[in-house]
Order: sequence, then C-alpha cells, then structure tokens
Amino acid sequence: MKIKEKEFEDLFQDLKALASQLGATVRFEKGDFKGGYCILKESKVIVINKMANLQRKVFILSMALKELGVDDIYINPKLREIIEEMSDAK
Repeated sequence: MKIKEKEFEDLFQDLKALASQLGATVRFEKGDFKGGYCILKESKVIVINKMANLQRKVFILSMALKELGVDDIYINPKLREIIEEMSDAK
C-alpha cells in the first residue's frame, strides 16, 4: 500500500490511539536506539526515538502494535493492512 506523505501524521495519531486502547504508553526519548515494545515494571511501553522521521515512527509503532497483539480486536481495515504490511517489511 502506498501511503502519501500527508497521510503519515493521521496514521501516526491513529496508531498512538490504538496503543492507548491496548493499554500501552507511547514514549518519545532521545538516544542511540531504534525503538520498540517493552514491559517496564509491569507496564506496557512503546519507546520511539524522538529524532526519527515520521515514517520511521509509524514503522516502529506498527511493529510494536503487532507484537502487542492486534489480531483479536477490531481495527479499521486500512489501519490493520498498514500494520500487517509494516510488520512484514522488517
């Protein structure tokens, strides 16, 4: 699926909302890391490098949501397709 540049911001906001719905906190930190999903003191956390470009942030968030498990909940079909495509692209 081809995503237009201006759609990335809306997509990013939708993915953050989905993370929140799944009980995960999305944090933006500086450092020398790619980012991803982890459990910190029994809390679900998705850490994203704040210096990454928007496309990379969407990719990391999609990968983390796939790892969190989105198979058993309803997600907008377009959003689900993007999560699947991004996680297959790793």
